[in-house]
Amino acid sequence: MKQFKRKLYQQSCYIWAEFKSLSLLLSPRFYFSDKTKPLTVFALLFVVFQSFAQNDGYIASKMIQANKEIEILEKVVVGEFSKTPIVIAPVVIPEKDYIAENWITTRFNPYENTLLEYPFKLTFKDSVFASPILRKKVVTSHFGWRRGRAHKGIDIDLYTGDKVLAMMGGKVRYVKWHYGHGNIVVIRHYNGLETVYAHLSKQLVQVNDSVKKGQIIGKGGISGNARGSHLHLEVRFQGTCINPEYLFDFGPENKIRASEIWVNKKWSQAYTQNSRRQADIYICHTLEEAQTMATPEITYHIIKRGDTLSSISHKYQVSIPNLCKSNHITTKTMLRVGQKIAIH
Repeated sequence: MKQFKRKLYQQSCYIWAEFKSLSLLLSPRFYFSDKTKPLTVFALLFVVFQSFAQNDGYIASKMIQANKEIEILEKVVVGEFSKTPIVIAPVVIPEKDYIAENWITTRFNPYENTLLEYPFKLTFKDSVFASPILRKKVVTSHFGWRRGRAHKGIDIDLYTGDKVLAMMGGKVRYVKWHYGHGNIVVIRHYNGLETVYAHLSKQLVQVNDSVKKGQIIGKGGISGNARGSHLHLEVRFQGTCINPEYLFDFGPENKIRASEIWVNKKWSQAYTQNSRRQADIYICHTLEEAQTMATPEITYHIIKRGDTLSSISHKYQVSIPNLCKSNHITTKTMLRVGQKIAIH
């Protein structure tokens, strides 16, 4: 403190030297004796610094008091908010309008130039579907390889004239005669699926009609390439056929297998399945399951004397095109004894 007063007094002498010249110019009233001048300035400066120190202490005390009030306020506010759960409104993503997408009523497949990416997810709002016929459902031919060709749907036995019903609600997109299918009705459903009802003897709906689940849309028959009266039923998504039995259980309870189903290539490739029996159904509920199931299990057959592609195909219930594709061979390739043939 003494050092501070000494420095302050020295500074007062310097300030007085400057003040002296200025005071003489302004007025003689500012004139003091040489002895009292530095002391006067020192006293003035000391008072100023003391006042500033007092004010500074006052400000500091006010700041401390304000900080305490802020801490109390934070405790009250944060405490109240912690008792109240914070609800964040979810982001609502509008559902895709599959009805309007590629809505072409003059073409059987409006997705000819669309490349479908696997796996993809299908969603269902209902847990059951309406039986497409009013009698007991007997599947006479399944989705798969049949007589050297891909059978891309299932055949359900019926009598000519039996009523055919819409499996789910939707909108009629296509009503025509189509090569192979004969008289058909195609219904676009709200989840993007299309159901195809073929070999009809009569069509009872028109294009752009809205239909309800279980509504009569036609009568069964043998139109087109049909061996006996039956309903050929296909299920498509963006132009790609899907095994109907993978999505729907055609037993007496008419159950949709799940509300969310992931589809990989296995369920849309007829040449990998056998039309004589129902494929082993394993529903993929997640993307990971669909990706895992997309990798087929491989077994190997060792060629023996007398083996042919036809006999191997019959033994393992796989199509000849599937054997050729899996082993990068053709139907004219010579099989060698001891050669390994991959069976997917």
